[in-house]
Amino acid sequence: MNKTQTIINIVFAVAIVVLCILVFAFRSGKASTSESAAIPVAEGTQMPIAYLNVDSLLANYTFAQEAQEKLMSKQEDARLKLNQNARTLQSEMADFQKKYENNAFLSAERAQSEYQRLQKKQQDLEELENKLAQDIMMENQKLNIQLSDSLSAFLKDYNADGRYQIIMSNNAKDNILMAADIYDITNEIVSGMNARYKK
Repeated sequence: MNKTQTIINIVFAVAIVVLCILVFAFRSGKASTSESAAIPVAEGTQMPIAYLNVDSLLANYTFAQEAQEKLMSKQEDARLKLNQNARTLQSEMADFQKKYENNAFLSAERAQSEYQRLQKKQQDLEELENKLAQDIMMENQKLNIQLSDSLSAFLKDYNADGRYQIIMSNNAKDNILMAADIYDITNEIVSGMNARYKK
């Protein structure tokens, strides 16, 4: 019985040693593959990816600057028009209030008619405000689509040789937290798009 127990212990010991060797071999193999994955790209070579800083593009692309200027001008014109109409309405309402308090209207029907006219004018002003806001929003969407189409068309030509498999966008370091400068193609894109826009 003692011999049987000893043989079983030896078999278990050998099995444990073999198991340890297999586990160690598996771990070292995994470590070597992860180390090889972490090896940086050789100096002077570049992975087939790049990124574009959209904020810089919008700030420096002539079309985007002009479009933004037009949109701001349209917003200012709309605000001016609304403010002028609002001041006129406010003046007419104050005049109505003064006449009403001093019993200046010849009849109640005349006062009611003037009140309804002013209410209609106020509704028209609110509708105008909504319409102008809608126009500006649609203009902004149209400009965004034009900008997107312009960028897509340029990138298609720019990458016609297939040097990049992926071109990513970055907004104020939202998407890409850290990247080597060699992957930033923003200046090339802005220069190329400005040259193309001038033509």
